[in-house]
Amino acid sequence: MRRSLVFPLVVAALLCSSPSRAAHVETSAVQGSVLDPSGKPVASADVSLRSGSGLVRHATSTVDGSFAFLEISPGTYELTASVEGFRADTSRLEVGSAQTLRADIALRLAAVTDAVIVSASYVELPRSEVSASVTALTRRDLDDRQLTTIADAMRLVPGTTIAASGGLGSVTSIFPRGGESDYTLVLVDGIKLNSFGGGFDFGHLTTFGLGQLEVVRGPQSAVFGSDAIGGVIQLRTGIGGRPSLSGLIEAGSYGTTRLAAGSTGSRGTVDWGVGVERTGSDGWTGEAPDPAAGLVTNDNYQASMVSLAAAWRARPGSTLRATGRFGTNDRGNPGPFGSNPIGAYPGIDRVSRGTNDYGLGSLDFTHEWNPKTALRVNSSFVNERSTFVSPWGDSEARTRRVTAQGQVDRAITQTLSASAGAAVELERADSTYITGTVAQQVPVERSVTGLFGELRWRPGSRLFATAGLRVEHIVRGALDADPWAFQPRPAMPEDTLVSANPRAAVSYHLRTSDESAGNWSRLHASAGTGIRPPDAFEIAFTDNPGLKPERSTSVDAGIEQALAGGLVTIDATWFLNHYDDLIVAVGRSLQDYSRYRTDNISNARAQGVETSFALRTRGGVEARATYTFLDTTILAVDQAAGVAPAPFAVGDWLLRRPRHQASVDFLWRQRRTTMYVRAGGRSRVLDVEPNWGASGGLFYAPGFAVAGAGAAIHVSRQVDVLARVDNLFDRQYESAFGYPAPRRAFTVGVRLAAGR
Repeated sequence: MRRSLVFPLVVAALLCSSPSRAAHVETSAVQGSVLDPSGKPVASADVSLRSGSGLVRHATSTVDGSFAFLEISPGTYELTASVEGFRADTSRLEVGSAQTLRADIALRLAAVTDAVIVSASYVELPRSEVSASVTALTRRDLDDRQLTTIADAMRLVPGTTIAASGGLGSVTSIFPRGGESDYTLVLVDGIKLNSFGGGFDFGHLTTFGLGQLEVVRGPQSAVFGSDAIGGVIQLRTGIGGRPSLSGLIEAGSYGTTRLAAGSTGSRGTVDWGVGVERTGSDGWTGEAPDPAAGLVTNDNYQASMVSLAAAWRARPGSTLRATGRFGTNDRGNPGPFGSNPIGAYPGIDRVSRGTNDYGLGSLDFTHEWNPKTALRVNSSFVNERSTFVSPWGDSEARTRRVTAQGQVDRAITQTLSASAGAAVELERADSTYITGTVAQQVPVERSVTGLFGELRWRPGSRLFATAGLRVEHIVRGALDADPWAFQPRPAMPEDTLVSANPRAAVSYHLRTSDESAGNWSRLHASAGTGIRPPDAFEIAFTDNPGLKPERSTSVDAGIEQALAGGLVTIDATWFLNHYDDLIVAVGRSLQDYSRYRTDNISNARAQGVETSFALRTRGGVEARATYTFLDTTILAVDQAAGVAPAPFAVGDWLLRRPRHQASVDFLWRQRRTTMYVRAGGRSRVLDVEPNWGASGGLFYAPGFAVAGAGAAIHVSRQVDVLARVDNLFDRQYESAFGYPAPRRAFTVGVRLAAGR
């Protein structure tokens, strides 16, 4: 932990090296209007002004479409706007001293909104300049499709597989491009949510209060460090804009209810975003999906959440932002009462249930010294506690984490910019099952100190390239021996590791939209590495003092094509991932290849093609479709050709990764009605016996396809009446083998919005 003192020293050096703002420079302004294709003003557009340093200022257009950026320093800037359903070309502005520059923004109807992305680089970038494979869902995307959970929204994202072990609030895992369920880094406004070692349950994440959901596929450890081994999902809280109030009341099948209220807006130099939500469901409680299994008594779920965000623009180019989120959830766990391939079903578990309490927060400060240089400093904390009651007793687990990061962004030339900085992360995990020499609980502690840098090169309007490197010093603290365990653990001294993770990406426009009336063609490719350090149980239940992180090496390449003046967009991306140093139990079959109980000796590969299609018509119809082909293979363990960890054989599929997966989504907007229909499904997957796990054998879980539909009637400008049906055709299926998914379910509700 003492090595974490390196961080403030590095940040101090960065501060000292940053040039001070030039004295007595007269400030300037940029103003204009946002206009739709017919020349009419557009209100509530998100207008962004980016300086050479990469710092982005945001403004919201007023009712007459006008916007203004005041008190900016002379220099080179880029101006654009993001409006749902439209695309705007980026304009480069040269702003002189004491000048008020007029620049209007013309919008073009487009199938894909050119949103600002914060999760693919160290600075904000418009989607058209992002070289990584990225999907962004806006607030309007989520509302119009009545997507209430992040897991539901992720079904529209190519390359990701979702496995839910039941209904609302059940354990839900996401597998990115064939990676493991703990290979996705999950962030809320930059705050890392994953438990110690990367695991995350998506069953409790909802969409209320979000401004945008961003998904970046492929390893991102060069940007975010450890745990970003397979991809990044970031939830961006809605904040600022025209002051507004919102509310939601829903009720439906399975005793499901949802109440939510929130507010966003700006007053003077202050922005805010507040949300409160309460969700409940009975699930299968009181029902018997299979009469032979008996009546389910504890599938109920309750969750409450409060989110807070505020920003203060202390002076032009300087912003202080604070974010907080607090919540609790409680869910019964009746166990797998579905498929029973070997007749091992023990009956409904009427006792088990889990409770999670969490609190997290962050403080961020950005300051632009001049249009070429900016400083960013942030810190965050996470405190999550889980308790579980079972027939075998009660248990508790806890993750605590504190992070801090300092970063300087600099425009080196007009075509080359860079970011560099340092970060530290201190995390600790505790569990009832992790004990020491006298059966006392002992913590597993880890510190990660990182240095990073990124170069961004843009020689013109066609080519965008990035190259980054993050070097991390990972220290796992000493751990007491546990002589009382079923397999005693020896005392383990402090262990250190240095890991370097590079990433490079390029995007090249064969044609730009201004050359061909909205049509454009873009090639994109990237390559990088990622790591996931061991989790608390992998550390506590091994005799291997040098257990290493799991690693990925990934490449991808694709083409994105816009047709019909930008109203149609097609994207196809090929990817190849190699997973090395996978942690597995050695067992008797592998005892000749390692002297430890667990070791980094397993390997796997995943490759495939992910495609997406987007259509938008002038008549209010939208369509989206995705298809992913995925080929996963378990490879031989290190130095043992033809040998794989039991019960697998070399060449077997990875668990719960379908070879084929697809989704289709149609949306129709009229003046007073918005309607959607969507469907999705997957082919069969390899899975384990639901009750005994891998020791019970491997089985193929059948594929499925489900559909849903809904409508919102706009009763007034402030009131929408909602109705939807999930699992429209009442399919009987299991997203996770052995756990029945909900049958047909109806929901009705009212959505309120004042000030929009």
